[in-house]
Amino acid sequence: MKTEQSIYTGAGSWETKSNNNLGAIAQLVMVFGDRDLLKEQKHFDSVRTMYPLAEIVGCSTSGEIYKDEIYNSSIVCTAVYFEKTSIKIAVEKIASMADSFAVGERLVGQLEKEGLKHVLILSEGLTINGSELVKGINSGLNDSVSVTGGLAGDQADFNETLIVYNKPGVKNIVLAVGFYGESIQIGYGSEGGWDSFGVDRLVTRSVSNVLYELDGQPALKLYKRYLGAQADELPASALLFPLSFVPKDSNIPIVRTVLSIDETNGSMTFAGDIPEGCTVRLMKASFGMLVDGANNAAEMAKISLNKSTPDLAILISCVGRKLVMKQSVEDELERVRDVLGDSAAIAGFYSYGEISPVKPFDQHCELHNQTMTITLFKEA
Repeated sequence: MKTEQSIYTGAGSWETKSNNNLGAIAQLVMVFGDRDLLKEQKHFDSVRTMYPLAEIVGCSTSGEIYKDEIYNSSIVCTAVYFEKTSIKIAVEKIASMADSFAVGERLVGQLEKEGLKHVLILSEGLTINGSELVKGINSGLNDSVSVTGGLAGDQADFNETLIVYNKPGVKNIVLAVGFYGESIQIGYGSEGGWDSFGVDRLVTRSVSNVLYELDGQPALKLYKRYLGAQADELPASALLFPLSFVPKDSNIPIVRTVLSIDETNGSMTFAGDIPEGCTVRLMKASFGMLVDGANNAAEMAKISLNKSTPDLAILISCVGRKLVMKQSVEDELERVRDVLGDSAAIAGFYSYGEISPVKPFDQHCELHNQTMTITLFKEA
């Protein structure tokens, strides 16, 4: 397995970061970039010229990751040549959040199951119920196939997210990359670093990922009370104070962030389900907790790769972490690089949601928010 990376930073040309002469042989190219840049045909044409035979996939972001650096208003391009691994791409359109489960089910239904080792998901970030999407994905796969990935981002603007598949970025697409063969080895880890505060609140009315009432009160009104002056900056300010709940079949809290609000009916729409009857708590985080969470995610990923050195690492971290850490956000990337070492190619993006199993060696994936989620690739 070989990789090479380049970056477009708006200066009018691409900067080569590593070069293994993969132009004619790369099978997969991942591009993570600014929403407006990904719409432009000229940037896609540049990538296609560099890698004429590759499948080109990617998404818009809330910040692009290259090694231990974060970029904004750029495109980070990572090309991959597999010696013994094959890939297949599946794509589905999504018309509304109500279609999320069916889209996940149809998506993995397109993938041949024999020899399938791992599925990487890149999804529309706004018109999606991420938890229903992963339920649909899980329903179509057995326990021998792991799934990771994330929801596209749009800085903290929540206006439009895009998916790239062999043409400039478009809206309302969910994409899956299937990896096949005995040689490909996958590691993954996901952790947050957030802590709960305040009292437990009972979800007295919700429908799927739309929360209407907490303790019999309009959810948005109660949430604004906690936010105080920051309520005027919703929905972006909600990234600083997500909610957590414990699913009925688990003792591990799941964190959810707000995608949009409705002032008319006082509701809040989240990236994933908020089950009626569960209890939720507000979350907050410190800089140190988030960096430790990133470190733990990297350690977890290496454990599930049997402590091998990866060839490629895809980092998907939540935009909420970026907003909390501000100028120091690269500290979490540096901590990950310290764990993984300098030989691995590292790329990724800041997202509106992350997809990963909860712990090493689990195959069943979940939607996460506010985590650092890491996927490691290595060819034996």
